[in-house]
Amino acid sequence: MSWQRPDRKLDLRGVPCPMNYVRTKLVLEEMEEGQVLEVWLSAGEPIKNVPRSAGQDGHEVLKVLAMGEDAYRLFLRRR
Repeated sequence: MSWQRPDRKLDLRGVPCPMNYVRTKLVLEEMEEGQVLEVWLSAGEPIKNVPRSAGQDGHEVLKVLAMGEDAYRLFLRRR
């Protein structure tokens, strides 16, 4: 599956750290290996910390897209 057609989507704009990664991790745990999760995140700590934490947990960061000055789309592949 391509990152352009994610299996699940999660909007965490406005959710503070570390809760944004906790929620991301819970959704990833429900998914099957190889599936793609799209996560919307706020600028600042969330977009810095969530991709790093996901990578440390063994998931693949496929793409990060800026959506203006204060929002990002992150695509993760479940491992």
